[in-house]
Amino acid sequence: MASLESSNSPNSNQSSFTLRPTTTQNNKFLRSTSSKEASFSEFPYTPPRRSSPSVSQSLHASPVSSPLHSLSPRPHSSKQNNNQNHQTTTVGLAVGVAVGDPHAAAYRCISSVLKKDGQILSIAASNGLVYTGSDTNVIRVWRIPEFSECGQLKTRVFMVVALEVSHDRVYAAYGDAKIRVWQRTWDDGLKHVRLATIPRTGNYVRSYISGKDKMMKHMGPITSLAINVSDDILYSASVDKTVKVWRISDLKCIETIQAHPEPINAIIVADDGVLFTASDDATVKVWRRNFCPGDQPHSLTVTLPAKYSPVKALTLTQDGGILYGGCTDGYIHFWLKGWYSGQLQYGGALQGHTHAVMCLASVSNYVISGSADSTSRVWAREPDSGQHTCLAVLVGHRGPIRCVTAFVGRFGEESDQDGCTICTGSLDGVVKVWRVTCVGNINRCSTPSGCEYFDL
Repeated sequence: MASLESSNSPNSNQSSFTLRPTTTQNNKFLRSTSSKEASFSEFPYTPPRRSSPSVSQSLHASPVSSPLHSLSPRPHSSKQNNNQNHQTTTVGLAVGVAVGDPHAAAYRCISSVLKKDGQILSIAASNGLVYTGSDTNVIRVWRIPEFSECGQLKTRVFMVVALEVSHDRVYAAYGDAKIRVWQRTWDDGLKHVRLATIPRTGNYVRSYISGKDKMMKHMGPITSLAINVSDDILYSASVDKTVKVWRISDLKCIETIQAHPEPINAIIVADDGVLFTASDDATVKVWRRNFCPGDQPHSLTVTLPAKYSPVKALTLTQDGGILYGGCTDGYIHFWLKGWYSGQLQYGGALQGHTHAVMCLASVSNYVISGSADSTSRVWAREPDSGQHTCLAVLVGHRGPIRCVTAFVGRFGEESDQDGCTICTGSLDGVVKVWRVTCVGNINRCSTPSGCEYFDL
């Protein structure tokens, strides 16, 4: 699995509530050269496991505060559902826009849920549903917009480290380096039917005995999944430094890419089939699929350096024009795709996080980052100038933010384009849903004073 490093983070001696510049930085950066880091399993943090509703409520429903301006929180309601298996806390808080600032963004926490699942490791959203994976053997299914639990996917294996949903199929990577597949159906209500395990046990054993493919199964934990819908291909990356290519039609491994000399932390596929891989070797590699006979199925086209810092997360804009990479030094580097050449060129870095960037998501003109500093940042990209501005810093988790997903508008409604809804999962065991709304249009979202901080 992915790992994190906070000792070499920039400005580590400053408080996370200090205002910092948020515009694109093109200067020289101090970088971490270390690629050997502690794994999540060794992270010195234990999610809260409490049986007292009052304690949980006080922990996750603290008053709203901001260093820029004080806000009096509206009365909120809490729901607790306590039984022998789990505890749930749901909190809704409203936050207003700063008075006198016409360019500010309004943001609030819509829901905050704590289960006795341990660390939240993965999250995915599709068709009004959100899937969350954790240390346990349960994938929880949540219905949007009320964010109520509407199902569970269970196996005998623990630790759901990666999730992908495509064409009503759910792909989940587990701690045993295997992938489970479910088919989602809507007949007589929402149901999930278990289809298969990748690699198939019988095929793996026969291939191993015959010597055809002794490397069909990953030799280390899987860290990331990606799906090429047009070519019907599933990619899986692992700490064993390889990327495996699975044909979805028969769930067979058709290629193993020796991608990096260090563990691979994240992969993502563009609409044109280009594969991006990020590694602890402080590079992002670009792979293109070949269809000519005799050629390797995937060939390396370019290697993008990330300023000597291990890359932990990747995301692409919807049109594939900008690639973002989150690093352990707290910077988010981005590369721009040329309109004529199609080549990626370094565009700069977003500075703000004080610890490793562990997850990224992109929707519309927004980029959302989650960090080991326990905060999420919402960045707005101006379409004309390409300048990035930090709209909000979402504070409320009490542990590193491991996964994030986002969709446009209020709970994915296409008609509402003035903001986005964000779901974050943390190692503190809490899943939070945030609503960020930009006042006016996206080009007017810059604030001269920088970022605004919100504490739940």
